[in-house]
Amino acid sequence: MQFTGKTRRKLSRLAGDGRGDLYPHSLQFYLQPPSENISLAEFENFAVDRLKLLKSVENLGVSYVKNSSEYKTKLDAELRRLKFPYKMLVEDDYDARRKDHISHFILRLAYCQSEDLRRWFIQQEMDLFRYRFNQLSGQLVEKFLEYVNLSYDAIDAADKASIEDKLVNSTPGFSIKKVQEMAFYKVSFCDAVDLVRVRRVYFHDGYAYVPHQDIDTIVLNNYRTNLSKALALTARSLPVVQADERLQPLLSHLSHAYVGPDYNIQKNTGKISLEQIDALSVKSFPVCMRQLHKSLRDNHHLRHGGRMQYGLFLKGIGLTLEQALQFWKSEFIKGKVDADKFDKGYAYSIRHSYGKEGKRTDYTPYSCMKIILSNPPGQGDYHGCPFRHSDPELLKQKLQAYKIPPTGISQVLDLVKGMHYQLACQKYFQLTHNVSDIGWSLNHPNQYFIESQQLLSDVKEEPKPPGNSQQKQGSQKSLSTAASSLNPIEEIELEGLDDCFTED
Repeated sequence: MQFTGKTRRKLSRLAGDGRGDLYPHSLQFYLQPPSENISLAEFENFAVDRLKLLKSVENLGVSYVKNSSEYKTKLDAELRRLKFPYKMLVEDDYDARRKDHISHFILRLAYCQSEDLRRWFIQQEMDLFRYRFNQLSGQLVEKFLEYVNLSYDAIDAADKASIEDKLVNSTPGFSIKKVQEMAFYKVSFCDAVDLVRVRRVYFHDGYAYVPHQDIDTIVLNNYRTNLSKALALTARSLPVVQADERLQPLLSHLSHAYVGPDYNIQKNTGKISLEQIDALSVKSFPVCMRQLHKSLRDNHHLRHGGRMQYGLFLKGIGLTLEQALQFWKSEFIKGKVDADKFDKGYAYSIRHSYGKEGKRTDYTPYSCMKIILSNPPGQGDYHGCPFRHSDPELLKQKLQAYKIPPTGISQVLDLVKGMHYQLACQKYFQLTHNVSDIGWSLNHPNQYFIESQQLLSDVKEEPKPPGNSQQKQGSQKSLSTAASSLNPIEEIELEGLDDCFTED
């Protein structure tokens, strides 16, 4: 007798395979770490997919009103695409629940290493949890609270009727009809202190009567407390995990991993002339590269961090090795470096970055996360991310010099204040290109350049369909279908490139 896949899963449940017992709910507090064995490939794929999901959560949280219909639709689509749980009543989602559980703990290992990483991780996980919790029905909320040992009892109709007027007066925006329709939970004062402080609930005899729409505040506070403590404990045990030579490269680079195109092999290689760079730096370079270009032109020199960041970017936008040697040499000899010193001290490192010397590794341009989290600039340096590493007042002056309107500067600085550095750069793109919604998430300086050039060419070649939809679809497809690899070996080799730029 033949069975379909769906029939086999039903029979498996009837036979009691026990798998469903591991993850009885799609939503969880991640209190118990996974204990099964998984392959390194699965470890890596799970981590990368969750990282993509949390990046999307961050981007959507700034671009749309949280819990709006558009926000929910887009986040739901992202959960489906990456195969994470998105429906609370789906029975056959064991694999999605397992992936959700394991991937969360993998990223804990990567994001417990500093205060900034922990803060970012907690914020995105909180937003993801909030979205999932708000999809629960009243009955499922009660089951979940019982599952995570937050036994808040919903008061029955008789008790609610006896304090109906007090609930109406104590809960802002509630009418008698809404109180009658809404479930209320009896919560101890200690757990509801935030709601009591702002006078959003009826409080009596040591208990707060919390409406269903606000119970997420209680649950989220508990989740944040548990997650914060768990990250601190994980940080203490991290040296033991990092002693495993198989995991150490992955964990070391996962927190600033980039999983999109490497922008190394470009079809337009050699099509950009040196005479174009000044104009391109103004209209199509992100702020970090525009800053480096201006510093190079002003000072006729960049220290090794700047040469690495800017040199690989120029390589990625199409500069050939011959052009790169000519570009750097012509600029350096205007300063304190003569032609002979350049040929002996600097030309080798440029050829090395193009894979023509040393290990013959063809190095790739830096992603946004690598620039933000690696090798912070010191005094006399111009590399790094201006949104992350610049003083806010200096950044404001820079944006004013770039003719950004005051309202736009305020929007950018608000994003910087919230530590959304890539989104701040994305907003800068929107302001300088006069577009309201770019339709993609910024993760790489070379992505910024390509999207800028595509947008400017679309404007010149009117009429065309709005936006570079074909290019964007291709880019998104490559992100979702390409092998999810952190390529830790390449990251390690990139560290070797640092040694070739040691001369200032």
